[in-house]
Amino acid sequence: MAGLRTLYGNDAKTQPGLKSNFDVDYVIHYKIPVPEAERAEAEAAFVQLVKGLANVGFATEVRNGGKDSLLVFTKIASDRLLHDQVYRYRVQDWLYGVRVAAPNQDLAQYFQDEPVSEAERLRLTYLLITKPKNEGGAGITPKMGQWKNVASIFPLHDHAFNSHWIKQWSTKYYLDDGDINQIRDRFGERVAFYFAFLQSYFAFLLFPAAFGAAAWLVLGQFSWFYAIVNCLWSVVFFEHWKMKEVDLAVQWGVRGVSKIQHPRPQFQFEREAQDPVTGEIIKVYPHFKRFRTQLLQVPFALACVGVLGGLIVSCFSIEIFITEIYTGPFKQYLTFLPTVLLTIFMPTLSALLTQLAERLTTLENYETHDDHQASFVQKIFVLNFITSYTPIFLTAFIYVPFGKILVPYLDVFQLTAQKFTTQEKPLPTKSWEMNPDRLTKQVIYFTVTAQIVNFATEVIVPYVKRKVFKTVEDVKSEMSEKNADIVKKDVEEEADFLARVRNEAELDEYDVTVDYREMVIQFGYLALFSVVWPLTACSFLVNNWVEARSDAVKIAISSQRPIPWRADSIGPWLNALGFLSWLGSVTSAAIVFLFHRSEHGPNGSPWDISGWALLLSILFAEHVYLAVQFLVRHVIHKMDSPGLQKERAQRFRMRKQLLETTFGAQQGHDAQDETNGPGLSGGEKITRETLEEEARQLSIKGSGSPEQLFWQRQRGPSETIQIGRNLFSEIAANQTKHKTAKE
Repeated sequence: MAGLRTLYGNDAKTQPGLKSNFDVDYVIHYKIPVPEAERAEAEAAFVQLVKGLANVGFATEVRNGGKDSLLVFTKIASDRLLHDQVYRYRVQDWLYGVRVAAPNQDLAQYFQDEPVSEAERLRLTYLLITKPKNEGGAGITPKMGQWKNVASIFPLHDHAFNSHWIKQWSTKYYLDDGDINQIRDRFGERVAFYFAFLQSYFAFLLFPAAFGAAAWLVLGQFSWFYAIVNCLWSVVFFEHWKMKEVDLAVQWGVRGVSKIQHPRPQFQFEREAQDPVTGEIIKVYPHFKRFRTQLLQVPFALACVGVLGGLIVSCFSIEIFITEIYTGPFKQYLTFLPTVLLTIFMPTLSALLTQLAERLTTLENYETHDDHQASFVQKIFVLNFITSYTPIFLTAFIYVPFGKILVPYLDVFQLTAQKFTTQEKPLPTKSWEMNPDRLTKQVIYFTVTAQIVNFATEVIVPYVKRKVFKTVEDVKSEMSEKNADIVKKDVEEEADFLARVRNEAELDEYDVTVDYREMVIQFGYLALFSVVWPLTACSFLVNNWVEARSDAVKIAISSQRPIPWRADSIGPWLNALGFLSWLGSVTSAAIVFLFHRSEHGPNGSPWDISGWALLLSILFAEHVYLAVQFLVRHVIHKMDSPGLQKERAQRFRMRKQLLETTFGAQQGHDAQDETNGPGLSGGEKITRETLEEEARQLSIKGSGSPEQLFWQRQRGPSETIQIGRNLFSEIAANQTKHKTAKE
């Protein structure tokens, strides 16, 4: 695992194992079960794994992974096989309309004009490993069925790039398109879209930050003018991003790529039928059955409201009683009770509901990963909406207007506490008076303090925890004879490299959904509640500058390198942004109506509020929002963009070429039959023996590098299997010896 010191230091002096990835495409982390009864099955599956990889054209090497595991290193045997895969998928993109023009038949010129990026190579390599055998892949799906002992399949970090990346970003105030394109080429469009969204959001925050600071000084809180401008800003940002992501999708050549969705291995079909359009046999699951399962989202949402909302309301009521009514002993300590209760119960309940959301999404039985993820994100958004915004909604729309009616019911806490006291006299209390600063303090907490706490829990705490655990593991390894033997058996030229790979195998997978969730929830605070505290955007501007860098560090240091999946948008989070933007117009109008007439608004008496006027202001604000949205959308769609210009230029060139070909402009030139593209007809079969022969020839010529020597230690899948079995036996013997020593 690389650290900050490593990324900023000299790799050659710090960790030599970071200098090279030894031409490895992917590492398969294979766990060896401790129970003896399961080892034979695991060993047989390992043999099938190596054979399956060899059959589809992978070279393999196996090493001891430590901690009762093996590391299977893989790489595509030849550039010819890689180009075959690239050509196949680019033709598929053209057939589905993702690419405007068909791939050129002059392959040498084609791959010179459109070279294969690292992200494309890794993506197609991963698909070749994981897609079913009947589709030409090895069919290896981690943690499922036959491959339950495959803990993970991950690419190795390019630490030279990571070092340059972190250094460059830490010295720049603003990220440009070149920085985002770097991310796309290394980590794929899905991760690149997140950073592009974050950067676009950061740029748009400059205006509300400046305007909010001026409004705070001149207009104060609960300003009609600020509310209107803020709502206009949210509309413009939302519509601009919708246009921006289309532009990026065109520039990156992934527009419409969501049509080419990869099937989920977990999909359970009921029958097979013929597709009426293509005539192919497809797997069918009745939509009506899925719809019945989707209806469970309603009781799920109600359960979230009941469980999480009930917890928040209870802690909210306890806090009101202790801070504003109770005057007895230990008050300064009891004020922390609601926070303690939330800290204890909220993560547990959220985790349980998240598991329930995942279970419900699995029951909905989607055919593709994208559909499954979109449905899961919708449920997670409900959870986060409740936990993030409920406290402020309670204060603004319950505590302030209805306080005098509801506070008397808080006597239940006094009666409950009385039972635990030995004194017969009642607890000391005072008459309730509304806290006029409560709403502002809450908004400041969630927009400033909570952002700092979240940064610490997301970046600093996990980093420190890993450092501590790593130190403990190193001490245990030094004391363990088994691990000492593993290190001793490593070839000297590979020792540092293997130590680094073992560390990366233990890292968590990077989930961009978590980062999207943070940004969308933050946008909600700005759209819904910044009229309470206009400096909200200033806080977010600073936070997001740090967030972009900390997320880069999280990818480079704290997580395994992500699989470079493609995407043509930010997915279901776009709908969440639109919903929050609309809801912001409603809540801003309601808050302004309730609070702008006096310094602090209503005094807890609902009869002081004109209900019809409140409803009218909300309806008026909503209709103005919809009208402005229509106008902004119309104006933005009239604007041109580089991506759309590129798309039109490509289509023009395609039409021109087709016309020239049709009318004989290309006569006299030999046209290559389209079906003779690589992989669409026969062709030379790439074998491990071919690769080994090329490697041995290089060695004979005296040009063998450490990377080449790495792939010559095991000649052929049979030797890899034999060495893997020997490692199985050694690890099993060590497990038995360790178990006997304990007894």
